[in-house]
Amino acid sequence: MAKELFSLAERIKELRRKSGKTQTELAKALGLTRSGVNAWEMGVSVPSTPYIVELAKYFHVSTDYILGMEKSATFSLIGLSDEQIDTLKDVARHFRDNIELSNTT
Repeated sequence: MAKELFSLAERIKELRRKSGKTQTELAKALGLTRSGVNAWEMGVSVPSTPYIVELAKYFHVSTDYILGMEKSATFSLIGLSDEQIDTLKDVARHFRDNIELSNTT
């Protein structure tokens, strides 16, 4: 169980840092104190289910990703044009093809 808590704590910290937010900014967005967010990131406490959902919405990832149940992150395509979405699909396909090529050599 301790490993799962560490994973959750690290995932929250990683998402916050990658988004360029401070603990204070995240706390304010969720209606918490900075020390509450810090406790999550240190593994001292865990967010309740409603906060897991709010974190997923805030960072545009799935709750499963936050909880460490899936290894891949998802992101929202809302607001992107069809052309932009197609470009992202092409880039992802390119990366997958390169992975497959490197696995066969």
